[in-house]
Amino acid sequence: MSQLGLGMDYDDEPRARRRRSSGPLAVIIAVLMLGGVALAGYLGIRALTGGGSADDYAGSGTGSVTVVVEKGDSLTAIGRTLAAAGVVASSDAFVSAAAANPKAESITPGAYALKEGMSGESAVALLLDPASRVVEKVVIPEGLRVSEIIPVITKATGLTEDEVKDSLSRAGKLGLPAYAEGEVEGFLFPATYEFQPGASADQVVKAMLTRFNQAADAVDLEAAAKKRGITPKDAVIMASLVQGESAPEDYDKVARVIYNRIDDDMRLQFDSTVNYALGTSEIQLSKDQLATDSPYNTYRYKGLPPGPIGSPGEQALEAVLAPAKGTWLYFVATDPANGVTEFATSYDDFLVLKRKFQANAG
Repeated sequence: MSQLGLGMDYDDEPRARRRRSSGPLAVIIAVLMLGGVALAGYLGIRALTGGGSADDYAGSGTGSVTVVVEKGDSLTAIGRTLAAAGVVASSDAFVSAAAANPKAESITPGAYALKEGMSGESAVALLLDPASRVVEKVVIPEGLRVSEIIPVITKATGLTEDEVKDSLSRAGKLGLPAYAEGEVEGFLFPATYEFQPGASADQVVKAMLTRFNQAADAVDLEAAAKKRGITPKDAVIMASLVQGESAPEDYDKVARVIYNRIDDDMRLQFDSTVNYALGTSEIQLSKDQLATDSPYNTYRYKGLPPGPIGSPGEQALEAVLAPAKGTWLYFVATDPANGVTEFATSYDDFLVLKRKFQANAG
């Protein structure tokens, strides 16, 4: 028999029961008190860490701060970056403003020029403004040679010539197609590029080679060249000649002249190839210049030069792969100042065009 309660008076039990009956109310009160303490603690922590709507700057800020949004950053991560840089008062201020703006999810990685002491709303607006992006813009015109491209890169990015040349020497590992046979001339695609400050030479060169490969895929370069009975490298060489000899509206006709002259076992006799050999860009070349002994001198040697003479654009590549139909063997820029080029099939007609050029050139 249990000994518990043997010393209890009969009227003790009701009193004990009365105390137990008040238990649920006490529990509720305790829970409410604990909840109040937890809420106060949470709010206190938010106040200390910059949370809450009260922790937000007003206005568009002052000064200038460059902030980098990394690839894969969430809005919360961006908010922490901005708060650490003094752009916004707190991460929560930015996140709250971003949550109120559906476009905030489209903020892209990159460097941005922001201000100190901005409201979360103002920070979101600047991150969505393309004008806020801090970029190093590299503009490569069509037809430039590697020797001309290098200084464009160095001027725009602050990279040294040696850094760029070192990357070019490793182009095979950065996307240079195998059919280029290790030569980068002609494969740094002409386009406008944007890089974040501090981009490496490898990143710059890789971007240009990647862009070439995209253009090559767009025109189906390898398959189309095979149908023409030429190699992909031959196609790039021919495109560089087309680029260097004419205006876009005549690309397909100049491409046809190249095919026709090669088929007729004629020398191409292009001034652009001699200019490349000499490192010049002259409209009229002297007899001594035309006699230059170089494999790029198409006045002396038949067939295509050994490599491209510049970087052709996509339109020049397309012209080589789909040339105009015609029997032309000659073309002359009869009015260079106005971009007029005329074509001829016979040598006598060519002489007529040559005289027109001489008259216009003075």
